[in-house]
Amino acid sequence: MDRQTVGSTPRGRLRVDVRNEGSSAVVTPAGELDHHTADLLREPLEEAVSQGRARLVVDCSQLEFCDSTGLNVLLGARLKAEAAGGGVHLAGMRPVVARVFQITGAEAVFTVHDSLESALAD
Repeated sequence: MDRQTVGSTPRGRLRVDVRNEGSSAVVTPAGELDHHTADLLREPLEEAVSQGRARLVVDCSQLEFCDSTGLNVLLGARLKAEAAGGGVHLAGMRPVVARVFQITGAEAVFTVHDSLESALAD
C-alpha cells in the first residue's frame, strides 16, 4: 500500500475550523470522522465549552463519513455543553452521515437543522 495516499495520515483526513458567531461556537469538521481522527474534533469542542461557549453548532455539511467513535465525540460534547447550560446543534448533515444518527437513534438527542443558517437562527 502506498503510504502517501489520501487517508494514510489521520490529520490529512479531517480538518476542523472553529469560529464564533454570536453566542455560538461554529465548529466545521471536513473529511472523515473516525477513531483515527476523533481527537481532532474532540479537542476544539471541549475547548469551546471551557472558554464559555456552551452553544455548539456543528456544521456537518463537509463531513463525508462518521463512525461510532465520531458519534461518541459528539455525544460527549453534548453532555459537557448541556452541563454548562448549552447544547449541541447539528447542521447540514449529508445523507451518509445522517444515516448513522438514524440507525443509532442519536438524532433524537441532538437538535438537528437542515442548514447552518437555520441552526444559527434558532
